[in-house]
Amino acid sequence: MISDVQIQSDSPRAEIVSTGAERQSLRGKLATSQGLLPRVLRRGYRAVRSFSMPAPRVLIRPLLWLFMAASECYQFAARVFVCEPLFKAYCKKYGRRLRTDCHVHFVQGAGDIVLGDDVIFDGRITITFAARFADHPLLEVGNNTAVGHNCEFRIGKRISIGDNCNLSGGTILMDSNGHPGDPQLRWAGRAPDAEDVRPIVIGNGVWIGLRCIIFPGVKIGEGSIVSAGSIVRNHVPPYSVVAGNPAKVMFRLKKPSAVSGPIQEGRFS
Repeated sequence: MISDVQIQSDSPRAEIVSTGAERQSLRGKLATSQGLLPRVLRRGYRAVRSFSMPAPRVLIRPLLWLFMAASECYQFAARVFVCEPLFKAYCKKYGRRLRTDCHVHFVQGAGDIVLGDDVIFDGRITITFAARFADHPLLEVGNNTAVGHNCEFRIGKRISIGDNCNLSGGTILMDSNGHPGDPQLRWAGRAPDAEDVRPIVIGNGVWIGLRCIIFPGVKIGEGSIVSAGSIVRNHVPPYSVVAGNPAKVMFRLKKPSAVSGPIQEGRFS
């Protein structure tokens, strides 16, 4: 009588497992054996992995210049003829000298984008509108403001950014948490209540560092700095530096002279 062990060992699956084990064993032997052939093979493998072509400067520098020139021409053409026109088509209104990068920004949902003069939307930026809380959710950006690569705007009602602001890359601004706080409503797939959707207002001259998160209802005062990685849940006073999770005031900045204009009426109200 043939035992179950013999049947299993004679099966095709057992042969495949055995073959795999043998291959693995062969690789292990080549990697660890001190025999002549394994050592020669390992030395040859390391030589191929570490091989590097010489780069005479007199020959390589012109190739580098050609590559850089071709790259600049491609990026210029992609920006001017593709990316900027497509982004302008999304905008309800935009000012002079709007500039994007050579990436198409991702805009989802229906809403209004209003941009001032000399605005820069660098890299690739995501803008998501939620139409259930307002007929026309609004993203408003003032003059001479720059938004860095990989920033995200999640807008249920309104996000307003003042003049002369810098939003560094990876920053997320959302005027809604996206889900209700009540677990029963969350499990039922309900949307948050309308009163939980609170506009974000950023004053003039604000600098937001890398990878910050700005929560619903936050107002950031004129001239303030939000340190990189901060989680901002509360209002930020004008001319202050905040940092941490949750962000707290570290120190106050000296208010500049009247060279820079005051906050526009109503923008920080």
